[in-house]
Amino acid sequence: MIDVTQQINAVRRSVGARVIEAGEMRVVTVSQTYDSTVEDVWDACTNPERIPRWFLPVSGELRLGGRYQLEGNAAGTVERCDPPKGFAATWEYGGGMSWIEVSLSTDMDGRTRFQLEHLATVGDEQHWDEFGPGAVGIGWDMAVMGLALHMASAHPEDTEVVNAWLAGDEGKRFLTLSGERWYEADVAAGADKAKARSAADRCAAAYTGAFPGEEPTGSEG
Repeated sequence: MIDVTQQINAVRRSVGARVIEAGEMRVVTVSQTYDSTVEDVWDACTNPERIPRWFLPVSGELRLGGRYQLEGNAAGTVERCDPPKGFAATWEYGGGMSWIEVSLSTDMDGRTRFQLEHLATVGDEQHWDEFGPGAVGIGWDMAVMGLALHMASAHPEDTEVVNAWLAGDEGKRFLTLSGERWYEADVAAGADKAKARSAADRCAAAYTGAFPGEEPTGSEG
């Protein structure tokens, strides 16, 4: 379906912190460059007819102040919209509230860089200690992979095919490598190596099915 190593290496990942009006935030950032225009990537990210082709079916009003609902996943409110440069929205999932910020920019060779920041309030230490940044990071890795497949082809990927791939050896290798890269980003941000290692191992095991039923809460990207 996709070259796993190439896709993993195409993504930039970082872990950081920021203070916003809601308080001090942990920030998980994922970005990838696509061979398309900013306007086309913007449309892929905001057009309710295109979003299900690479992510999830969406309903609601995709406009400033509008409410959205991703099928079987998060809901939220669009808090900022600056087409085609980016948008920000709340991310309400599993009874919790966090935020996402998407920005698009053109690089020197005319390609488009998609960047998504997922912000969560500092204080959920138990969840962070248990699973680390991969809890949301691996989910967003799957999303940017889906967007890569979509931008490379006019044909949507069949959901059953994608799920079967993720459950197979190559899909599990993708999830494991993603978890390893998020471990590296966590350590680069100053996390204790031993604690980060344990959290990353638990997170990867949950995603790959080693521990059935223990997928990290709020991990969907």
